[in-house]
Amino acid sequence: MAFFSFSRQVLPIYDQKSRIKLGILAGAILIAAATVVYTNILVKRLSEREQQQIDLYAKAQRFIINSEVDSNTNFVFEEIINANTTIPIIFTDGDANILGTRNVDIPKKVSEKAALEFLHREIAVMKLQHPPIVVELGAGLRNYIYYKDSQLLTQLRTYPLVQLAVIACLGVMAYFSFSYSRRAEQNRVWVGLAKETAHQLGTPLSSLMAWHTYLKDSEKWQNEPIVDELGKDVRRLEIITERFSNIGSVPVLKDENILQATKNAIAYLQSRVSKKVVFEIKTDLPTDTPAQINVPLFDWVIENICKNAVDAMDGKGSITLHLRRATKGKQLIALDITDTGKGIPKSKIETVFLPGFTTKKRGWGLGLALAKRIIENYHQGRLFVRWSEVGKGTTFRVVLNG
Repeated sequence: MAFFSFSRQVLPIYDQKSRIKLGILAGAILIAAATVVYTNILVKRLSEREQQQIDLYAKAQRFIINSEVDSNTNFVFEEIINANTTIPIIFTDGDANILGTRNVDIPKKVSEKAALEFLHREIAVMKLQHPPIVVELGAGLRNYIYYKDSQLLTQLRTYPLVQLAVIACLGVMAYFSFSYSRRAEQNRVWVGLAKETAHQLGTPLSSLMAWHTYLKDSEKWQNEPIVDELGKDVRRLEIITERFSNIGSVPVLKDENILQATKNAIAYLQSRVSKKVVFEIKTDLPTDTPAQINVPLFDWVIENICKNAVDAMDGKGSITLHLRRATKGKQLIALDITDTGKGIPKSKIETVFLPGFTTKKRGWGLGLALAKRIIENYHQGRLFVRWSEVGKGTTFRVVLNG
């Protein structure tokens, strides 16, 4: 199988598709980065503000403890200590006895012992966030203020993660929406191209059929082999027209003898390629094994794969078609098509089915893309590269429903 050199540019629609995907990804990354940076700035500023509040709170506590009750202490108590309504604080003495709390949600309807255990657990959490603030009382005595981030600051720290998750979800939705619309557009392009091709073939085909009938009935051309060959080609054109007409429509799948269908597809192709190409058909199946196929479309797949193989071998080599049961299901039939061509580099195997890539000087590079579409969309099967080695050849596997 000739591997695609990628020296040619892909069709504009696929080039545009890649740019749009990169644009979506770049936009999502830019928004995410800006969000994280800006939120971190806000978190840092709020954290500094809370630190200043706690420092002021500690100074206020020290002032109240060391001062007599007067208007000044009442002012400090009301305007500084009571003004803290967001930062959780636990106030202890030097022996870790709890003297008071502020903005700490102690569980209701619990015993005093359970409440103290809860507060000591909270102190352990607070120590992990911030070192305690020491309130010097004089004579070697000191109290401690333990605190942790306010609920607002905690929420703000986790906000970037939530926002990143939302952006990621929106990015995934945008990606799949774009992919769906792109596939829908591709479907319309495929169908329109196929229908128009079938329409354009109709008029000259009718004329050729009339000329074939005229030559066949003419005494001058009686028993001439060229008339029979012309008839075969006319019939082939009818089949090609039928193939294009089936694109976009739901093809009728029937139980067909898969071995005979494969032989018929090769019989026509064999007489129209280089005589130096040897075809061989093998089977591990009973000769009457049926498969669910549409014969004209199945022939098209075999033709596209084998023509690419002939090109890969430069018109000299062998192509082996091997029918067997697929390993993952007894009802599935596998057709392996192996050539002795140039092979496909591992880095290119995933892209050989993309439209627009070809090593031919002429051609659109649509053969394998169309073959994959026929098998997977219309036959509910699979078409993939089973094996390939540069310089030795390639095996394509077609999986069909039995």
